[in-house]
Amino acid sequence: MNSEMRQYLQTSPTIDFDNAAVISFIRNNSGDATDPRKQAISLYYAVRDGIRYDPYAINLSVEGLRASTTLGTGRGWCVAKAILLAGCCRYLGIPARLGFADVRNHLTTARLRELMKTDLFFWHGYTSIYLSGTWVKATPAFNIELCKRFRLKPLDFDGLKDSIYHPFDLEGNKHMEYVRYRGEFADVPIDQIIETFRREYAPDDSSLKEADFDRDVEIETQNH
Repeated sequence: MNSEMRQYLQTSPTIDFDNAAVISFIRNNSGDATDPRKQAISLYYAVRDGIRYDPYAINLSVEGLRASTTLGTGRGWCVAKAILLAGCCRYLGIPARLGFADVRNHLTTARLRELMKTDLFFWHGYTSIYLSGTWVKATPAFNIELCKRFRLKPLDFDGLKDSIYHPFDLEGNKHMEYVRYRGEFADVPIDQIIETFRREYAPDDSSLKEADFDRDVEIETQNH
């Protein structure tokens, strides 16, 4: 394996798959198969559904983004969940990197719309996994319970083709539109993300300090 590929197998400040709790999670959720594709599939669903999606849980520090932190809290936003999945794959010797894109999200909570002043989500995160000689995108962000509440088609992953957001929900309403791909990285480009967030979003996040995403989702879905 060349040096470029080896960087996608190493630990990093955020991808701390050498953490004992992360190792335990991997061993408990990678399945009995030795085939990398089957292992990646099993881990994808473990991260997708075992960690609750929470866009209010954004913490753009190394500690806040670590795989072990996300595992410890049991919830995380798209980037945090992508980091955890990447770490799981790397531990098993499956090259993985972090991919980012700007997406237009047509389904958010009222609180998040008010805070962001836009439906454009910058630096949405996914995991890019090297399987059978090719890079495959995997998006473990939305857990199954959230999909059911919002009437979204859950994102499945078969290790063969890209698993990215559907453009429409189950009712035919617009859901997610990919506006720009920002590239794939060995670790999180934290400084770039912070710069974009400061420029594009309101700097005051105090309204999220006591916010409960699950409660807001319930209110949102009751109104539709």
